[in-house]
Amino acid sequence: MKLSNSFFYTIREDVKDEDSISGKLLVKSGMIKKTASGIYMFMPLGLKVKQKVEDIIRDEMNKADASEVTMPLLIAGEIFEKSGRRHAFGDDMFSLNDRYKRDYILGPTHEELFVMAAKEKIKSYKDMPFNLYQVGNKYRDETRPRYGLIRTREFTMKDAYSFDIDKEHTKISYDKMAKAYNNMFDRMDIDYRVVKADTGAMGGRLSEEYQAVSEIGEDILVLCDKCDFASNIEIAEVKGKVFPKEEVKEIELVHTPNVHTIDDIVEFLNIDPDKAVKTLVCNVDGEIVFVLVRGNRELNDTKLRKLLNAKTVEMATDEELKQVTDASFGSLGPINIKAKIIIDNEVATMSNFVTGANKTDYHYINVNLKDFEIYKTGDIINIEEGDTCPCCGGTIYFKKGIEVGNIFDLGTKYSESLGLYYLDENNKQKPVDMGCYGIGTARCMAAIIEQHHDEKGIIWPLEVAPYIVSIVLINPKDEIMNKVANDLYNKLNAQNIDTLLDDRDERAGVKFNDMELIGIPIRITVGKKANEGIVELKTRDGKIDTECKIEEVLETIEKLKNNR
Repeated sequence: MKLSNSFFYTIREDVKDEDSISGKLLVKSGMIKKTASGIYMFMPLGLKVKQKVEDIIRDEMNKADASEVTMPLLIAGEIFEKSGRRHAFGDDMFSLNDRYKRDYILGPTHEELFVMAAKEKIKSYKDMPFNLYQVGNKYRDETRPRYGLIRTREFTMKDAYSFDIDKEHTKISYDKMAKAYNNMFDRMDIDYRVVKADTGAMGGRLSEEYQAVSEIGEDILVLCDKCDFASNIEIAEVKGKVFPKEEVKEIELVHTPNVHTIDDIVEFLNIDPDKAVKTLVCNVDGEIVFVLVRGNRELNDTKLRKLLNAKTVEMATDEELKQVTDASFGSLGPINIKAKIIIDNEVATMSNFVTGANKTDYHYINVNLKDFEIYKTGDIINIEEGDTCPCCGGTIYFKKGIEVGNIFDLGTKYSESLGLYYLDENNKQKPVDMGCYGIGTARCMAAIIEQHHDEKGIIWPLEVAPYIVSIVLINPKDEIMNKVANDLYNKLNAQNIDTLLDDRDERAGVKFNDMELIGIPIRITVGKKANEGIVELKTRDGKIDTECKIEEVLETIEKLKNNR
């Protein structure tokens, strides 16, 4: 691409309405343009990067024997009703009606349609395994779009689905996809971790996320300093404290005026913080339940939802609390309450602890498990930094991550709900076993920039850069410089090396700044020494900055590509 006659621009001033480095740099470099909250257009350079990412994805998917298809973006609403996911997605779906008032949605995901496609082939166990994938747009009505391309309402995703006869064969397909994903993210030069995760609305037996390590990541990655344990905080198992048994003391009611928090009660009663238990009130699928956790621990909503096999878990409102007690939130406890009581595993080992008394400004001391009826016990708290690793006994630490991909072992959830069956060797009907594999292509772009940038702009890795080489022509009116620059441009492109020629009538400083902003990996400067057969060669990462003979440019660039 020659910039003098191409659609190219950069923005000099600061970008005010972007809240991430990647969002700001993509807008400033003229790669994307926001049209509404969470909705972007891709300009030529940005689209080229997106296509490079998708080329890597397609290459690895095809090597893994997956077949590409295209699914419609407009889906009949009844399809999601049949699978039971209309309720699961709720307001996250974009819904609309046609002129005949028929219900449609803009596809947030496409499991149902892939099952419909698979039905055309699958009749017998002999018709499997196979894997179908697409690279297409998805639509989700995000409550709060943010971080540029990381959380948007319209986004491009590669989603793939494997079809097998049973879970053992799905495991083979799953592992094959995991290897392909490792290759993809390695080629994109993303620093990532693979973590166990909640299956969420997708359902199934297992979910793993590919998380790009980043300080702006919305997910907390739970890692161990000694082993390869890696989990999303939503499901990370807590190997909590086991308290020694004590001689049971007599429960006692204590007046605690103006004591509303755990810190307040610890100070007021002058007790060990480990003796304080807080009571949380939750609305679980419309039912009010009391939840007990140690005072310095945080409730994990996902774990509680799974323990109770519930669809939704929310903190109760003041009005909902009044259904079961007149006490204020700071004085709640499990004694004499007409509600289900769930306790964390740590609480289950405690003796003579302190709770609210369900009477405003009063607490009980020396509470024991015998003093109230327990509905269920389980691991329902967040793991914390410094906790013991549940696998090896090492120490837990956290990192933040951007979810760029995920893989699911779906089992038979969708095949059973949508009638995808096959006849086995004994002529018996069985549901097809499935796997699901997704990657956000634009999210990958954002994650790469979050990890590869400096104060001057983007530093694209070679394989995803819009152009591998930029040629900066210092003076387009100089005949020798012009000829050298155009000859190099033509030779490099003839060797399938994506090359950009900055032949604009601009100051050299403007050209250098723009090339650094858009992040082209290799820059060749054609200046005054062109008449001596010499140009300058510099890599965007700053590792190489040297003069180079014109006849050695192609060989030097090939070496840099091969040694990336």
